[in-house]
Amino acid sequence: MTEQEILQRAQAYIAEETDDAFRKEVEELVAVKNMAELEDRFYQSLEFGTGGLRGVMGGGTNRMNTLNISKATQGLANYIIKSFPKEAAEGTLKAAVAYDSRNNHEKFSEITARVFAANGIKTYLFTGLRPTPELSFAIRYFGCQTGVVVTASHNPAEYNGYKAYWNDGAQVVEPHDKGIIDEVNAVKEVKLISLDEGVKSGKIVLTDKEVDEKYWELIKGELFRPELIKEKASSVKVVYTPLHGTGGMHVEKVLGDLGLNVITVPEQKKPDGNFPTVEKPNPEEAPALKLSVELAKKEKADVVMATDPDADRFGTAFPDKNGEYVLVSGNQMGALLADYIFLSRKELGKMPAHPVCIRSIVTSSFVDAVSKKYGVRPQECLTGFKWIAFDEAKLEKEGKEQYVFGLEESYGYLVETGIRDKDGVSAAAMCAEMTLYWASKGKSLLEHLNDMYKELGYFEDRSISKYFPGVSGPGIMAGIMTKLRTDGLKTLGGKKVLKIRDVQSQSEFDPENPSVKSSLPWPKSNVLQFFLEGGTVVSARPSGTEPKIKFYINSTVPVNGANDEGLAKAKEEAKALCDKISSEIMAVLDAAK
Repeated sequence: MTEQEILQRAQAYIAEETDDAFRKEVEELVAVKNMAELEDRFYQSLEFGTGGLRGVMGGGTNRMNTLNISKATQGLANYIIKSFPKEAAEGTLKAAVAYDSRNNHEKFSEITARVFAANGIKTYLFTGLRPTPELSFAIRYFGCQTGVVVTASHNPAEYNGYKAYWNDGAQVVEPHDKGIIDEVNAVKEVKLISLDEGVKSGKIVLTDKEVDEKYWELIKGELFRPELIKEKASSVKVVYTPLHGTGGMHVEKVLGDLGLNVITVPEQKKPDGNFPTVEKPNPEEAPALKLSVELAKKEKADVVMATDPDADRFGTAFPDKNGEYVLVSGNQMGALLADYIFLSRKELGKMPAHPVCIRSIVTSSFVDAVSKKYGVRPQECLTGFKWIAFDEAKLEKEGKEQYVFGLEESYGYLVETGIRDKDGVSAAAMCAEMTLYWASKGKSLLEHLNDMYKELGYFEDRSISKYFPGVSGPGIMAGIMTKLRTDGLKTLGGKKVLKIRDVQSQSEFDPENPSVKSSLPWPKSNVLQFFLEGGTVVSARPSGTEPKIKFYINSTVPVNGANDEGLAKAKEEAKALCDKISSEIMAVLDAAK
């Protein structure tokens, strides 16, 4: 873009933006002609993607701000009105809006509600910050046609986002995602009323405790052993961190009602969109749990629990025999939860006739082995929890098989069927009960995890992420994926590639005979997977919400002898393989320009 084009875009934005703070940012940049910063803010428009919006906050077309959110909401409202003509004619369209602790949360959620209300859509707006899974619950509870949660999940503090949901409580998927995008791109005018006008007219209804209490009831109603919890809960000490987010009130309430001794990390208890104690409020990353692990050592806690800012992700750490806390990966916790849920259903006679466990394609097959042990059919879906919810709804509609658990490696789990998104609060409650159950059998969760490895084989998972920010970032990541598709990979870590799965072309094939392809059942997605001899799978996927590309390594090694010595050898072999594959992937990333 030329300097003149950038300045023209900036002036057009200044004329449209109603928020003083965002408008002033751009006015000051224009006044000093900071062209580098202006180019980054205006070289493109922040796109409404398949899940909504996410980006750095600030003034500009390529930023998260009130103008972009109002246009997105107008497009979503237009699509809802067209999709539900009967309700639109009757004036019974409804939406729910929630937000987490991110900066500008009230500003962004209020303008969302005001646009919905101006378009005749009755909107239930939470009075305070709430977890994303509660928004999913609220949509179903109030019988809404849509919903929005203002969150950027576990992204750094400068980000915010906007997730759009459908009437089933799940994030929008095709064909609705593309239909909404078309409507958003076609918006010429935004309808808007004031918050006061919306509340007085009844088009905006403020809500909180009513939904909270029903949500808590749902979570506690999914637990299997209330008698065990009542008897043993006081013996378990939990250190918990909400990472300055929304989880505090809910996790403390639910676990407290169960009688557990919950100690919340004081420095991270208060909601704060600046996330002052962490670089990234992401329970997947060890630095985010540093304070909670330190407190757990001091308190001699039985378990460390963490939720991300919108409390849909759930992370844990457990003490080993030496009192050192071991962070449990998303794949490991998913397998542990699956094992406990399936075991409990079997023991208590609650396993349905045709149970199904759903995981994303980049999640370890560890949970597949667990599922098969209990007679549960494992099923794959695309990355993103909306696809787990989509498949869950499809199973429910068809009525032939029954959903019993869903998970993704990025610390997302769905225990209950009354919600259509991952839920860190319910995962915390189920993890607490699971901890009590194995303690009653004389085992820690780490000990039981090792028992599972001895029986099913050892599974190790790694992830490698590299960021490519700025104008050139998307092109670099596209070049990496093109090179992988064009040149292919014959081996990784000294292991032969037996199969390549290219979700973008919706096909699988043997690299030695690439002309013979089998089709995949999923929509196109920019994901490549390499299946190696021995069972290891390596996946490559550019992020849809951040300027990064991510590689997933899911290795599996048999445990000979099913004993401690055999497990130790399997761990050594898996580590060496993952180290070698990681080194080869980093060489590819470092060479990218």
